[in-house]
Amino acid sequence: MTRKRTNPDYLNGVPELLILHLLAGRPMYGYELVQAIRLATNGELEFGEGCVYPILHRLEADGLLASRQETVGNRKRFVYRVTAKGAKRLESSVADWRRTVSAIQTALQGGPDAQPALA
Repeated sequence: MTRKRTNPDYLNGVPELLILHLLAGRPMYGYELVQAIRLATNGELEFGEGCVYPILHRLEADGLLASRQETVGNRKRFVYRVTAKGAKRLESSVADWRRTVSAIQTALQGGPDAQPALA
């Protein structure tokens, strides 16, 4: 039996960042967003509906997202979009993420005070 790969623990905060980023590009509903994350990361990151929907609800409660209900066929779904407050959070989160990635890259490339890699 093949075990499904899970995302590493250090990805805390990444689902929120990706959700805000993708919704800043265009409004989407939850399942569409799950697929968009997978496609945007070339399948490297997969956050299921059990991860994405609670984040959507929290971001909406915090005023970072707004939603509207649509009916497609006989099904109802909520389409989410980023609010002005959400756009500001996205900008701040992207800046924080870039600083973090830069610091890690510096350390991994043997920054000034980095310890040598163990063999």
